[in-house]
Amino acid sequence: MQAKSETMSSRNVRLTVPLLAALVAGLLLLMPTSSEARVYVRIAPPVPIVETVPLLPGPGYYWLPGSWVWVGDHYVWHHGYYALRPFPSAVWVEGHWSHHPRGWYWTHGHWRH
Repeated sequence: MQAKSETMSSRNVRLTVPLLAALVAGLLLLMPTSSEARVYVRIAPPVPIVETVPLLPGPGYYWLPGSWVWVGDHYVWHHGYYALRPFPSAVWVEGHWSHHPRGWYWTHGHWRH
């Protein structure tokens, strides 16, 4: 009788482990990543500062414009800068502030294929 009990117990473990792994994987897919987490700000961002774009430092560089960043309890201007394109056909999609009923939130800029 003990052998039958051990067999059934090991069968339950074999069925439970894959099921538990699938459940955990499914929950991880539904969780937002830190890059998707939004911080809402009640105060609208100031008008962007118009910066003078310096001379191109070399081939393959692209100007990433400056933007307002929320730091603690106020906005701070982060100046634009040149960055190397990660690949020749890369196109920069600018970050932007958007309004939502909960406040303003920032969507980061990124390279697009």
